[in-house]
Formats: sequence, C-alpha cells, structure tokens
Amino acid sequence: MTDQYPIGQAGKPWQAAEKQQWFATQTKKRDYFEDIEPLINALKADLRVEQYGVLNYDTQYPLYALKSANWHADLPVVLVTGGVHGYETSGVLGALAFAKQHAQTFEGQFNLLILPCISPWGYETINRWNPEAVDPNRSFYANSPAQESQLAMDYVNQYQASIALHIDLHETTDTDNSEFRPALAARDGKVNHNWNIPDGFYLVGHTQKPQAAFQKAIIHAVQQVTHIAQADEHNALIGVPVEQFGVINYDATHLGLCMGMTNAPYVTTTEVYPDSPNTTPQNCIDGQVAAIEGAIAYLAAQK
Repeated sequence: MTDQYPIGQAGKPWQAAEKQQWFATQTKKRDYFEDIEPLINALKADLRVEQYGVLNYDTQYPLYALKSANWHADLPVVLVTGGVHGYETSGVLGALAFAKQHAQTFEGQFNLLILPCISPWGYETINRWNPEAVDPNRSFYANSPAQESQLAMDYVNQYQASIALHIDLHETTDTDNSEFRPALAARDGKVNHNWNIPDGFYLVGHTQKPQAAFQKAIIHAVQQVTHIAQADEHNALIGVPVEQFGVINYDATHLGLCMGMTNAPYVTTTEVYPDSPNTTPQNCIDGQVAAIEGAIAYLAAQK
C-alpha cells in the first residue's frame, strides 16, 4: 500500500475536475514526430506504410501500420502491436526493429501487419493513460472509450479472418509502482496495493487460449538474448500465479486487453523490465525482437 495520491480524495472516484487536474500535470518529454515517424518512413522501401487514423487531441497524431510489401491474400497474418502503453519504449522500438530486420524474412510464408505506436501521446508524455485518463490497454472492446483502441480495432478488423498470431509488446517498469498503480487506485476510488516488479522478461498469455507450448517456445527464444523473470515467493508474477516458467495468464477478452482484440489462435503479451541492473535499452529491444521471431518460428512449425 502507498500514501494517498495527490489528486482526488481517498475512496472517491475521480470526476471530470480531477481528470482535468491530472491532465494539467502532464508534460511532453519526447517527440513522436522526431523520434518515431522518421523510423516509420524509413521503412517505406521494404514495407507498405498505411495511415490508419489520426488521434484528435491538442496535437493531432497520425497513426501508422506497416504491411508486407507483397501482400498475399491467401497467407496467414502475423499481427505485431507496440506502444499501446506509449511509455513502454522497447515495445515501440522493438516493433520497428523487427520490421527493419525482418521485413522480407517471411516473404511467401506470412503477411506481416505491424502497428508500432498505438498511443503517440502516451509516448510523448511517458504515460500509461491517454489524455482522458483512460488506459487503452483496458479498452479493446466495442464502442471503446479510447480513440487509440477503437482506431486500431477498426483497422485490424478487416484482416480478422486471416490473423493467425498476435503478439503485443509491453514493459513492466518501476513506475508501475511509483506512479501508475497509485494513480489507477486514486482514479477509481480504491486502495492501492503495489505488486513485486519482476526482474526480467515474462509473458502474459490468454486464459481462453493459453497455448502453453507456444508460450514456452517464445520464452526459449528470448532466453538466448536476455534473462527471464523468476517467480516471487508466492510463485507469482505481478500478483498472478505462474502457469509455467516466465508465463502468467490473463483473460484478455474480459479485461479489454489489446491481445484479446482478434480471433487469432496464438496470442501473447510480452513484458520486459527496462529498469533492471542486468539489462540495457538495446537488450530490451532485442528481447522484443527475439519474442516475435520465436512466436513466428513456432507458428511456422505448425504448418
């Protein structure tokens, strides 16, 4: 448990005034148009770049998808999403690094569909929520309250029947305990209970389609690049019982998580720990890329 968050009153959910007060404290810390958009545009030689929407906030943010240059309608689709939580940097950069390194690797096997930065405002302000104090990664359902989630779903839905694999790239950071969980508890008028931050990489599978062998294959691939988080004294990660080494499960559909937005039989969410003394920013990016590679290798082996 932590001290009361500085916005709102204990036990009382935020109303519009508190949300506005929270929004007024947010500041721009980095630039989507300088950091991310050029990396996306640089991939136009190897991938098709499509703008699938615009986020309408004080700043208008164009949203981009990357597609295999030679799209084959009869091939299964591999969906990669990053930056649903914009502050989780290696999710964004990992998606882009994978696109740069492997744009043509799977030509003729799979169609690649990559949404590298679903929440640009969150990227710029290093935030989990959007400007309306809504978490996009709890908002992937019909009539979503988050523009970020609704626009992504509207775009991805046209490929729904062909998506075989969806991997959503995330991080678990120290700020989960220092800022984001206390803010969440305050917003919802609840008591905050922090979790143990796992030191290392782990996966969150979907309880409705856990695919244990698939998750295990990804963990094995990532182990070649970076360390896997050990369970805590309760045999749990972030308060959830471990299903197998490095893997926990959430009901993604019930919770409105990004990995629950498709009918893909193989889905997972990655989590790296960038604050670990045993890793580096590049190592975190490499871990994300290895996770995608491991997931696709497993899918290819099922053919």
